[in-house]
Amino acid sequence: MSLKESPFLDKKIIIENESAFAIYDGFPISKGHSLIIPKRIVSSIFDLNDEEYNQIFLLLKNVRKILKDKFNPDGFNIGVNNGKYAGQTIDHAHVHIIPRYKDDIKDPRGGVRNIIPDKSGYLK
Repeated sequence: MSLKESPFLDKKIIIENESAFAIYDGFPISKGHSLIIPKRIVSSIFDLNDEEYNQIFLLLKNVRKILKDKFNPDGFNIGVNNGKYAGQTIDHAHVHIIPRYKDDIKDPRGGVRNIIPDKSGYLK
């Protein structure tokens, strides 16, 4: 994928640093759902060098503050779909930060463990 082909590059940037930028997700699952994306196009976050990797997670902290101030969520899920069989559909690595709100679902226990149905019931 070339820089011109990434669908993330035509979106309004919320905030950026030397190695990464953040945008609102085009198909949000909650108010404020955002993506932190490396400026260098790689398929996997594991293909990033240490500086790029660190810059993504520093930017993640800044995006959290912006979302907290703007939308006042009650929590956050942070996630990466890494590879086709993990659900990655865009071949440009990115990290999701998904604001969560009290009562947005009946029982949020298990969080990201709920990505595979019937596998998160460890509390039952």
